[in-house]
Amino acid sequence: MSLVSAEVYSKYAYEFMSREFSTIEENKTLLDAIDLIINKNERRIIVVDNKNNMKGIISITDVCLASKKNKYYKDLIIKDVMTRKIIEAKKFSSLDRCRELMIKNNISVLPILEDKKVIGIVTKNQSEDVFHEELISNGFTSKVIIDEIKEGICVINKDGIVILWNKFMEDKYNIYSSEIVGNHIEEFLKNTIIYKSLLSRKRESGIYAYEGVESYGSIDANPIYIDSHIIGVVCTEMDITEVRKLSLDLEKAESKLEFLKEEVKNLSSTSFDGLIGKNYKLEKCKEMGKRIAKTQSSILIYGESGTGKEILARAIHDYSERKGQFIAVNCSAIPSELFESEFFGYESGSFTGANKKGKMGIFELAKEGTIFLDEIGDLPIAMQAKLLRVIQEKEVRRIGGERTIKIDVRIISATNKDLNTLVLDKKFRDDLYYRLNVVQINLPSLRERKDDIPILINTFMREICGLYNKESIEISKEALVILQKYNWQGNIRELRNTVESLIVLSKNNMIEKENIPQFILDKCDISTNENEHSLDLNIETEKFETKIIKKALQMSDGNKSKAAKILNVPRTTLYYKIEQYNININEIMTKN
Repeated sequence: MSLVSAEVYSKYAYEFMSREFSTIEENKTLLDAIDLIINKNERRIIVVDNKNNMKGIISITDVCLASKKNKYYKDLIIKDVMTRKIIEAKKFSSLDRCRELMIKNNISVLPILEDKKVIGIVTKNQSEDVFHEELISNGFTSKVIIDEIKEGICVINKDGIVILWNKFMEDKYNIYSSEIVGNHIEEFLKNTIIYKSLLSRKRESGIYAYEGVESYGSIDANPIYIDSHIIGVVCTEMDITEVRKLSLDLEKAESKLEFLKEEVKNLSSTSFDGLIGKNYKLEKCKEMGKRIAKTQSSILIYGESGTGKEILARAIHDYSERKGQFIAVNCSAIPSELFESEFFGYESGSFTGANKKGKMGIFELAKEGTIFLDEIGDLPIAMQAKLLRVIQEKEVRRIGGERTIKIDVRIISATNKDLNTLVLDKKFRDDLYYRLNVVQINLPSLRERKDDIPILINTFMREICGLYNKESIEISKEALVILQKYNWQGNIRELRNTVESLIVLSKNNMIEKENIPQFILDKCDISTNENEHSLDLNIETEKFETKIIKKALQMSDGNKSKAAKILNVPRTTLYYKIEQYNININEIMTKN
């Protein structure tokens, strides 16, 4: 004979279902679902569409599986991750039917639907509660039942004495029911939520970290009242270790994301590193560029061909944090007849051959950005007047157009010509010159910073070897000295092309003197007599600095900090010089 009456089995779902449940829209992200799971202490959330129709269920298990498959799981859309196979019941389904569905499909939550909308849920615990009183009246022990529930259950009376402690709690706290039942909860566990609920006479909940293990539990304690008198507290506990770890991982990921955002910003802000070298004149240009970048002032960059004028201009734009694009224009490459159409744009049908849709000019494209006018000295005098008008009025009008367009651009110009001389010769407008030359930056030629040549060569060698998938190539000291003495008329561009040629044509992993082109050797008189002095100030400076650094290191017994004090320079400067001049401290100390 059944232990439970037919009356209990015939109860309808709407009579005992819970109307308190959490839902989330299917187009939300997995991160939103995780936040809801943690905040609501839920194991699973009902997923609905924008009409509140049920579409699926998102559970802790779904989150864990997604995190293993995709490192960007937090950005996934819920509908792409959720469980679509929905086991459901209707409001007039019997308790027996609900229990059968949950047992057969091994689920602990059963949605109750009406017109495709969730009106409540039946949990495994709820179904057990319905049977509980009937089972007790038939002599069936609650201990057998609650030990099979995969959640922790603890009950204390109004005096704090434990009267129920199931197997989940035994395993979690390593305290047997036979030990704790009949004793005060505080004798075994201090500051518990269940005892806090007893003292406060209200519901308490929270997340606990178990001592000694990386394990977390979600605990919910509810006082039990009869005739307005508290008789005890029931506490349930759920293991949320996986969810908690995911939450912590998300917090770390968010922190890393913020850090990476700052790093990306810093990378943008430090694009001056594209100007390779440590020479004082170059560093001064970088520092000036950073100071002026945040302003609206026009900048004129002087420098020979190949010195990196565009790189400096782009770095200034990046550092300025202007929202628009960086657009580079070679003024010497634009024919006079196309100047207006390229710079100002044109409306459809403005002239024969024009685009039927019209065209946006450079000034419009660079809205809230930067225009880099390279080789500004080659701009025809007639075009200079038109450019001046745009700079003064801060507006353009397309060819064939009637309306004016306001512009907000920053202009950086560059030239390798002496604009002062061009102004005196009436080949460059003085009013335009003063408009462009608010701040002037003079980029040094490679001949003025020969101490940067070894740094540049090593950088180019790494880049080019990586580009051609070649093994690492080195350069002999003799070959390096030759390249350092050569007067690079083409500056950095010529140096890079030469290094690329040396690497492409190299037959082994060492560049020697004989690999260097003859025209460079012919112009470099390499003396092997160290007593002969070169007229090259950079080379003689290197010799002198190397000599006194070695002497200071000998006096300090190889202690670089002491040597820096002897030389009266910062330690960082000494470290840089030692690396730059390839000074071997061990070799010095051996000779000493």
